Amino acid sequence: MSAAEETPAASARPARGARTAADRLAPSMDLAALIGDPDTRIVVCCGSGGVGKTTTSAALALAAAEAGRRVVVLTIDPARRLAQSLGLVELDNEPRPVDVPGAAGELHAMMLDMKRTFDDIVVAHSTPERAEQILANPFYQTLSSSFAGTQEYMAMEKLGQLRAGDRWDLIVVDTPPSRSALDFLDAPNRMSRFLDGTMIRLLIAPSRAGFRFASAGFLFFSRIISKVLGGQLLRDISAFVTALDTMFGGFRERATATYELLRRPGTWFVVVATPEPDALREASYFVDRLSAEGMPLAGLVLNRTHPPASTALSATRAEAAAEAIGDDGEPAGALAAGALRVHAERMTLAAREQRLADRFTSAHPEVGMRTVPAAAGDVHDLDGLRVMAEALTGPDGDTPTGVPRTRVLPARRA
Repeated sequence: MSAAEETPAASARPARGARTAADRLAPSMDLAALIGDPDTRIVVCCGSGGVGKTTTSAALALAAAEAGRRVVVLTIDPARRLAQSLGLVELDNEPRPVDVPGAAGELHAMMLDMKRTFDDIVVAHSTPERAEQILANPFYQTLSSSFAGTQEYMAMEKLGQLRAGDRWDLIVVDTPPSRSALDFLDAPNRMSRFLDGTMIRLLIAPSRAGFRFASAGFLFFSRIISKVLGGQLLRDISAFVTALDTMFGGFRERATATYELLRRPGTWFVVVATPEPDALREASYFVDRLSAEGMPLAGLVLNRTHPPASTALSATRAEAAAEAIGDDGEPAGALAAGALRVHAERMTLAAREQRLADRFTSAHPEVGMRTVPAAAGDVHDLDGLRVMAEALTGPDGDTPTGVPRTRVLPARRA
């Protein structure tokens, strides 16, 4: 937004009937109806790291369980505070029941263990002898625990397993914290491309009867690669891909099936961001990608906003009033002046957050939005999750100031 746009005296009045970016209202997002709909089977919370995806996922799952659904929330965040907030000592790779007093439904929670998930895939899709050979291979141990994209791919594998079991009314997925919000969508195809790549094909070729003629070329190739990677690593890779050869088709098939699962009716993506330029930029990229891929977007959760206690007094008037009474020397006057300055700071912060939200809405006018006020501290118990769930699913206008939950401040009048 230019300086002229931010300074009313320097900007021209819009034509009658025209709407500025700040006046454009984002559509509302009814998350209560979405998670309560029996046809909604998967909700994927995504966005950049550090925006509150994990807490948002848990709060939505809790709200769905209290609405009567049988829910499992799959989180990727290893922080113990989520387990503690759900009343559990720890989370692992299997769903654990969460005690939610008075809930009409059920809530289970789990935390992805990507290596264990990969191990389970190997065991399920190969003979016991071949599985033992793969699991003991040093290259596999590295691939299954630290290869770029493995965490995202295994999250999708686990999602596919949960959905195939048909045990759950609703699966809520907290996507991995990635440097790029696009990694989650790319992961299945990236893993498939890796396992079907040229180098992998060359490493497998000498072990196949139809490729015996390639052995001489492979020896020359392996000598070169050995100088770069080291002979032992190359032997480990070759042994790994030879043992894994029979599983290649399964990886590709599951990658394709999982990707299509995300596009089916009953799956919804919820993009989570904070009112910061970088987080909203990532959210914008994700919205564009979801649109390009034809995937269902529910809307944007703008998390950790700072709405003021009242919107009746502007920051400018609050500052002026503080100046007017701040020098009278009376304790009551000093206290009132301090309160006015705090309100002015809060209004200024809220105005900044609203401008950022308006910019996003200007770029994506079709995307629904729900603002969620920042909590006073970390969410560390079910009561804290319920407060966030109410902000996510409560009636649009049911706020202390009456400002719709799509906004931080009221819309300016034309």
